[in-house]
Amino acid sequence: MQTPEPQQRDRSSTATDPGAGGPGGLAETPTPVEVRVHADPALIPSVRAVAADLAARADFDLDAVSDLRMAVDEACSALVPLAREGGQLRCGFAMADGRIDVICRVPVSDGATLRQDTFGWRVLTTLTDDAQVLDADPEWLGIHLRKQRLNP
Repeated sequence: MQTPEPQQRDRSSTATDPGAGGPGGLAETPTPVEVRVHADPALIPSVRAVAADLAARADFDLDAVSDLRMAVDEACSALVPLAREGGQLRCGFAMADGRIDVICRVPVSDGATLRQDTFGWRVLTTLTDDAQVLDADPEWLGIHLRKQRLNP
């Protein structure tokens, strides 16, 4: 007896326009792997571990795995304090063409913004190939990270 295959979702919006998020906005951005935890700093290491494991399984070198782990940690650490009380930290991971795209997001109250003139943001842009704030959805705030493997 064979195990049924999991249902496949259209993942094209993540690779092409991570801020679009489809009909559900940033809250429901589809990705092949997603981790949802309470927006609590104590749970960030779990998300960081998933990022490192996925990068290692995608044949990223040890330096790139470490860079991605630190970048995800920094992104989550920047977003969690901005989350609405009781909100979830959601981190989606998509692997394609020798790269990993990560979208971390939290529900926010009106007026929440993410500063890009901080040391933490500088760390993000140094550790990744691309880092963008996703703030088009007024109820969610996110960060899109992209890390390219050196030898795709």
